[in-house]
Amino acid sequence: MGSGEPNPAGKKKKYLKAALYVGDLDPDVTEDMLYKKFRPAGPLRFTRICRDPVTRSPLGYGYVNFRFPADAEWALNTMNFDLINGKPFRLMWSQPDDRLRKSGVGNIFIKNLDKSIDNRALFYLFSAFGNILSCKVVCDDNGSKGYAYVHFDSLAAANRAIWHMNGVRLNNRQVYVGRFKFPEERAAEVRTKDRATFTNVFVKNFGDDMDDEKLKEIFSGYGPTESVKVIRDASGKSKGFGFVRYETHEAAQKAVLDLHGKSINGKVLYVGRAQKKIERLAELRRRFERLRLKEKSRPPGVPIYIKNLDETIDDEKLKEEFSSFGSISRAKVMVEVGQGKGFGVVCFSSFEDATKAVDEMNGRTVGSKPLHVTLGQARRRW
Repeated sequence: MGSGEPNPAGKKKKYLKAALYVGDLDPDVTEDMLYKKFRPAGPLRFTRICRDPVTRSPLGYGYVNFRFPADAEWALNTMNFDLINGKPFRLMWSQPDDRLRKSGVGNIFIKNLDKSIDNRALFYLFSAFGNILSCKVVCDDNGSKGYAYVHFDSLAAANRAIWHMNGVRLNNRQVYVGRFKFPEERAAEVRTKDRATFTNVFVKNFGDDMDDEKLKEIFSGYGPTESVKVIRDASGKSKGFGFVRYETHEAAQKAVLDLHGKSINGKVLYVGRAQKKIERLAELRRRFERLRLKEKSRPPGVPIYIKNLDETIDDEKLKEEFSSFGSISRAKVMVEVGQGKGFGVVCFSSFEDATKAVDEMNGRTVGSKPLHVTLGQARRRW
């Protein structure tokens, strides 16, 4: 799958017959530039740069669809990590079914990499252990962040890579190579370990008059502290929470057991183990997923979009204006910093009600402005 090296016969899986994913693209790369780059490899059906649906800014990746699978395979074997617009791109088979990627099977994690190791070097280091679906060194504006991911097409290949490469010195740095773990799994491991060893305590729900000294006075009775901090905003006002770090786990645990739920100056304190960053991120992901499922479970509706709304129109007034046309499941005026942005959406329970509202309300003056009303696409459950 790398430049100039064909894959061993029988090992490769064609995920989409003749389509390649192209990653790490320069923002200025266009469909035409992709076409000119890959056309020498064989006849193309089309090229596509993926863009943000709202801003239309390029997302740094795209697809090249060949007419013939053999040409796609030739491009994959000979053009991976070539330059376009002065930047090396990554190629892999397009995988429209992302169940393999989401399963994590065959995926490994590498850390403590020397900054000189790039995607091309990573690929050649690990390709000896099996067929690679994708590999990526994680980078920021300053270059490599020292860790990477390699996804093999089988668990056996991933296990071989871990067995042979974990603990090996690359460019005089000993690397860690292990099974990829999803954030939720890593968070659970950290949580289990930290519960038995934590020394950092999180405190919230105290009054605005709480400062570092007062907080230390409350918590120092349970053992020596390394640091006590009330978190403040830019103006210096307390945000109502802080942290106490003890020298020992026993002191921290005793403070949590004794002070959680205790009333201080009429405020009931929350005192608990301070979560690690990975735990907080996992909790945010769970909340986001719950909101997504809640949104998905909402009854389908037929939306209409309203532009040129008067500044005086809010959600209630919008619903009132359109309620005579049928049952409305949602009416929303888009706002920014408390000010209406001049457009909104109304969801009707039936297509007939929505089209009637468009016919009657498009061009009608509401407040001081004539409305522009159009029919949207009905939501469906998939």
